[in-house]
Amino acid sequence: MTRVIVTPADHGAALPELKSWLAISTDRDDALLTGQIQAALALFEQFAGVVPLRQTCQEVLGAHRRWQRLAAAPVIEVDDVRALGPDGDRPLLPQQDYACTFAPDGAAQVLLRRGLAQDRLLVRYTAGLAPDWPALDPAIRQGVIRLAAHYYVERASTQDASPPAAVVALWRPWRRVQLR
Repeated sequence: MTRVIVTPADHGAALPELKSWLAISTDRDDALLTGQIQAALALFEQFAGVVPLRQTCQEVLGAHRRWQRLAAAPVIEVDDVRALGPDGDRPLLPQQDYACTFAPDGAAQVLLRRGLAQDRLLVRYTAGLAPDWPALDPAIRQGVIRLAAHYYVERASTQDASPPAAVVALWRPWRRVQLR
């Protein structure tokens, strides 16, 4: 199931950095620039397979007694697991009713240890490489700024929307490749 972001990442410090990169001194385009930053961060996550900035997420999983992988990584902690009833009831499960494993690459899995009357679980967790923009690796930050600037400058263009080669080069070391 797809994750839902409950508490978004703190990327507020990226806006002044992007405005400096573009030599913009007015606030007129702040909303547009913020959108470009969000798009660049989303593309990094899609490219690298990791969430760049810490955020709280929740995911609905089946109430199966087998390991189920959470969609985002790296997972910092699983905050809580709840049974999700058809009426919207969300009772908190005691910790002894489920288990969590965390892999070295940040992937996390949840296992339901006993059967439930409900057929779904609601898992709330925290994931992300860095707690905020200043703590993010400089190469990731530089790639996000360059890509957001590229989006801003090329916003009226009908050309290919591929990220510049410099951005890909900055982000390549962070890319997680999985063989299936």
